[in-house]
Amino acid sequence: MTVNIIEVTDAVKRFKETTALNHVSVTFETGRIHGVIGRNGSGKTVLFKCICGFMQLSSGQILIKGQPVRPAAAQDIGIIIEDPGFIGSLSGFKNLKLLASIRREISDDDIRQTLIRVGLDPNSKKHVRKYSLGMRHRLGIAQAIMEKPKLLILDEPMNGLDKQGVLEIREILKELNRQGITIILSSHYAEDIEVLCDTVCEMDGGVLTPIRGYESTVS
Repeated sequence: MTVNIIEVTDAVKRFKETTALNHVSVTFETGRIHGVIGRNGSGKTVLFKCICGFMQLSSGQILIKGQPVRPAAAQDIGIIIEDPGFIGSLSGFKNLKLLASIRREISDDDIRQTLIRVGLDPNSKKHVRKYSLGMRHRLGIAQAIMEKPKLLILDEPMNGLDKQGVLEIREILKELNRQGITIILSSHYAEDIEVLCDTVCEMDGGVLTPIRGYESTVS
């Protein structure tokens, strides 16, 4: 039986004279990796922000596990949308410890294990401002997964990485999915999506079009 973790129905988002989401309907099945491709300004980031509760729809509906959208922290969602705002003068571990202190749901050991999971040294004293772009991406993923969400929403997680960095992030995402995490990610690049995703759709001018795997789920 197919179980959908997200159901978007006739979603419209307008900003004055601009329609960022134009009657979008899509479902995302639990346990898979779903890809959304599109150029800057196509509407994919707006869709993600509406799913996460950062923006409200002008009309339509989004359900997460059958319930209306709430703030992301209350929905068990790990998120990378735009560049994570780390404190450059702190180490990666100290950045995550500071963020974890808000909800107080995980231990220092949980943080260390998460850093190891994404290929970072939890004992490193190196300040985040001295991190390479690839290391910052890894830290962003660690932030998104450290409280063990069942859903990850990643907007351009490969952006700016070199070839090796892309390959490493792909392997991390594949492993997370094998462990039962549902992933929705966007990219400018069809190749990244093609090798990772079970389903793929394209956003252009606020209109969502299925490319693969959505034949029975997009209306």
